[in-house]
Amino acid sequence: MSTPAKKSVAKAPAKKVVATSSAKKAVTKKPITKKAVAPTAVKAVSKKAVATATPAKKAVAKVPAKTPSKSTPTVSSLQKEKEAKAKAAEKLKLQKEKEAKARALQKEKEAKAKAAEKLKLQKEKEAKARALQKEKEAKAKAAEKARALEAKAKEKAALEARKQREIDRLEAEEKRRLERREAEERRRAEELEAKKNSKPYANDPEFLKLLEGLLLEAREHTRAQIAVSDDEANEMLVDRERLEYDDEDGSSVASDIQRDQIKEFATALRLKADEIDVALARVKDGTYGRCDECFEPISKARLEFQLPVFTCVTCRATV
Repeated sequence: MSTPAKKSVAKAPAKKVVATSSAKKAVTKKPITKKAVAPTAVKAVSKKAVATATPAKKAVAKVPAKTPSKSTPTVSSLQKEKEAKAKAAEKLKLQKEKEAKARALQKEKEAKAKAAEKLKLQKEKEAKARALQKEKEAKAKAAEKARALEAKAKEKAALEARKQREIDRLEAEEKRRLERREAEERRRAEELEAKKNSKPYANDPEFLKLLEGLLLEAREHTRAQIAVSDDEANEMLVDRERLEYDDEDGSSVASDIQRDQIKEFATALRLKADEIDVALARVKDGTYGRCDECFEPISKARLEFQLPVFTCVTCRATV
C-alpha cells in the first residue's frame, strides 16, 4: 500500500499541490503515531521526502487541484489500518499472554507432575521403608518367638528330665524299700522259724524238773477232781430216776441243772488234764515255756503260777 503512494507523489503535477496540502491539513487534524504506521511505509515516505525536500515549492506548483488519487491513503483507511494493527497487536498480545499462561500452566503442570512424582517416589520410599521395617519386625518377632519356643522346649525338656529323675528316684526308693521289707520279712521268718524251734529253758534243767513236778502234781489233782465230779454226776442221775415218780415240788428239774453244771466242770477238767499231758511232753523235749503266738519265752513266774500255760501275758491280753 505504501509503494503506490510514493509513485503518485513523484509523478503528480504542480497544480495538484493545493489538494495535497488540504489533505495534509486533514491528516494533521488526527495525527497518526509512529507505532500505528507500518515501518516500511514510514521508511519509504521518509526517503522520498528527503529526496524531494529541497524542491518543495516546485512540487506544490506542479500538483493539480484535483481530487486525491485513489492510491493515496485516506484517513479512514489509515484508521482502519491503525485499528487492524492495534487489533493485531492486541491479538498478538493476547496470544503471547495465552502462550505465556499456557507455558505457566505447563510449567505448573510439570511442577505438579514433578512434585507428584517426587511425592510418589517419597511414598514408595516410605512404603519400602515401612515394608522393610515390618519385615525386620516380623523377622525379629519370628526370632523372638523361635527363642521363646526353644526356651519353652528346653524348659519342658528340663521339666521332663526332672520328672524322670524323680520317677527314677521314687522307683529306686520303692525298690530299696521293698528290698528292705523283703529282707525284714525274711529275717522275721528266719527268727520266727528259729523261735518255733527254740528251747527257751533247755539250758536250765533244774527249772524244767521243777515244772515237771508241778505239772505231775496238777495232773493228779485234776484227775481226782474229774473222778469226784463223775461220781457226783452219777449219784445225781440215780436220784433223778428215783424222783421221777414223786416230783410234786419240781426238785427233779433243779437236780438236772446241777448235774449239767457238774458235767461241764468235769469236761473242763479233762481238757486241762490233756493240756497238762502236752505240757509234760514239751518239758521232756525242752520246748515248754515258749509262747505259741509270738514264740517268745514265757516268764518263769507265769509258768510256775499257772499250770499249764502256753501263751505269754502280752499275747494272752490280745487274744
